[in-house]
Amino acid sequence: MASHAENEAHGARQTKKATASGWVGSALEYYDFFIYAQAAALIFPQIFFPSTDPKVAIVASLATYGVGYIARPIGAFVLGHWGDTRGRKNVLLLCMFLMGFATMAVGLLPTYGQVGVLAPIMLVILRLIQGFAVAGEISGASSMILEHAPFGRRGFYASFTLQGVQAGQIFAAAIFLPLAYFMPEEAFNSWGWRIPFLLSAVVLIAGFIIRREVNETPAFVGEGAKQAAPKSPIAEAFRHSWKTMSLVTCMALMNVIPVVATIFGAAYAVQPAYGIGFEKSVYLWIPVIGNVVAVLIIPFVGNLSDRFGRRPMIIGGALGSGLLAFVYLYAISIHSVPLAFATSILMWGVVYQGYNATFPSFYPELFQTRYRVSAMAISQNVGTMFTALLPALFAAVAPPGSSNIPVTVGAIAFGVTVIAATAAYFAKETYRIPMSELGKPDAVPMGEAEYERLRLEAISKV
Repeated sequence: MASHAENEAHGARQTKKATASGWVGSALEYYDFFIYAQAAALIFPQIFFPSTDPKVAIVASLATYGVGYIARPIGAFVLGHWGDTRGRKNVLLLCMFLMGFATMAVGLLPTYGQVGVLAPIMLVILRLIQGFAVAGEISGASSMILEHAPFGRRGFYASFTLQGVQAGQIFAAAIFLPLAYFMPEEAFNSWGWRIPFLLSAVVLIAGFIIRREVNETPAFVGEGAKQAAPKSPIAEAFRHSWKTMSLVTCMALMNVIPVVATIFGAAYAVQPAYGIGFEKSVYLWIPVIGNVVAVLIIPFVGNLSDRFGRRPMIIGGALGSGLLAFVYLYAISIHSVPLAFATSILMWGVVYQGYNATFPSFYPELFQTRYRVSAMAISQNVGTMFTALLPALFAAVAPPGSSNIPVTVGAIAFGVTVIAATAAYFAKETYRIPMSELGKPDAVPMGEAEYERLRLEAISKV
């Protein structure tokens, strides 16, 4: 029989493997998502959507990026069910292979000039598969890490899921942008753009090697867990936790901050119609530097959430980044490149991470193990899908020529972050629950397993 020390050492190894698995998987998923976004803006209009009107081609190309968000709630229902009935490890392997193969397939697609309208049709299908696959990654990876992590350190370890997300976008920018800049235009348009998509095979292989070494989580395969697994975790999630799922959906609206920083803010700054006239090259660096800063900040914030709670991190991150949105848009309006750049990094790369680094532990802790992946995947992806509509809303209420664009768009963005902060305020704190709420006197010693059981019971009553 294994000694206590041997069990602890084995658990520590599995925690590290689970964390590495979540990091690599998230990096792959968002590397793929980011290179698609870059290609949709820079190259796809010319090779997949030829048109006598270049504006039509650009709109059609960017629309294929948007369909990935439409597919995410569908993927959340399917993959969430899979993760709760087949296991966290299995759903993560499925997500990774779906995303990896779809991305490599984009790199092998024939162009419009070769096969006609079939080319954009196949591109849309592959984008739908990407959106479907990414819906299960963060919820599955967060649950996997959380259920392997030691008691009192879940916030720190689970935050690496989102560090992988930011790192994946850095890798994508580090490969795609230099190719687009240094390669001759003819070569890049002909075959160079395919290189970043085909390179996802390397990350796919690395991710598979790491993920196959991770054991399924004790919470899923522990004594009685398999027998207690629900036939319909989605139905149970809505039956027992619909209020909490609604709160998570509202908190997921925090994706408004990246939208303001990298989509509307960039358009406001560089599009000739707005008349600001910033150089495009400046705004290509905002997501790069912002993600580098976020990679450094995220574990620190995750650790703080273990010491001071999940809700303070999310509420502070939401309100702080929402207020900074006003400053960022104002800086653009007065054509101050240094102030706009610095404020965007502070808003998105630093303060927003109070939310971004904390939700991977907070969301899964809010739900019972039986339906954890389903509940988190559905509520988070529905909230994120709504934020995909915000750039169109911003452009509609603050079109070129409007007065007080920073105030109008900033007010909407801040209003959305207030909704997210309010939802966090009304959610149950999960990092630590007073013994009095668990029906136990403070002096009674309690092991981790018993505490976790009582903690989940207390949350489920909310």
